[in-house]
Amino acid sequence: MASHLTTSQQAHVLISALPYIQKYTGKVVVVKYGGNAMINPELKEAVMSDIVLLSLIGVRVVLVHGGGPEITETLKALGKESKFINGLRYTDGETAEVVQMVLSGKINKDLVSLIGRCGGKALGFCGIDAGMIRCKKLEGEVDLGYVGDITHVDPTPLANAIYNHYIPVVATVGTDENGQVYNINADTAAAEIAAALSAENLIMLTDIRGLLRDVNDVKTLIQEVKLSEVPALTEQGIISGGMIPKVKSCVTALENGVRKAVMIDGRIEHSILIEMFSDEGIGTLFTK
Repeated sequence: MASHLTTSQQAHVLISALPYIQKYTGKVVVVKYGGNAMINPELKEAVMSDIVLLSLIGVRVVLVHGGGPEITETLKALGKESKFINGLRYTDGETAEVVQMVLSGKINKDLVSLIGRCGGKALGFCGIDAGMIRCKKLEGEVDLGYVGDITHVDPTPLANAIYNHYIPVVATVGTDENGQVYNINADTAAAEIAAALSAENLIMLTDIRGLLRDVNDVKTLIQEVKLSEVPALTEQGIISGGMIPKVKSCVTALENGVRKAVMIDGRIEHSILIEMFSDEGIGTLFTK
């Protein structure tokens, strides 16, 4: 599709982006990818094109993906109903096998292939590879089955990939010391991986504009949240359901050395570039 910008306007756009490119070149940025941006083919290609562009200008991108909708569809085809508790999928033994198959097999390799078609070089990983993500059973008020609580991330395989100019694509399953496979929430995994890599930025792609005071009104977007404000927002019910693990992940990342964490709308084309290469940004920024 031909650009509607003149050549002079195109040059201005590039020059305007220069300070941001200089800021991020050589830095690690972890992108958590999931939700509707994974379902819509045009959006999927736009996200992968953004990631390839970032890689080509020297940003060391790590893509951490979920795949909830496809897991749900696969379970449905097998006659199994999905169950969620506080935004986390209840995972029995059969579901754990389906999660491993869908995330590590199908989705991961589809994304690696698409990045290649967009002109990038990607390598697929899952947390089981080289014992990269170690976990134990997540303990809580309710038994979630084989849902993992990360105990250690070894970033070496990912670091080797990014410093050799590959884009690591990470499926979020892990194992305990006995080899038991666990389903790990992708938001949680992205935060722990960002911390292990001392990332500059953690970008969480979501299915809404960011954190909203009223989930039915995009005009109530909260543009910036300080860590000290999170408990009150949770108590008020503004942070609830599936937003709980997302916000908790941003908090975890910031508390463990990641410089910036932001939640943006993955349904907006090129939202990653808008966030990284403009002063206004997009979505909700979490700060210390």
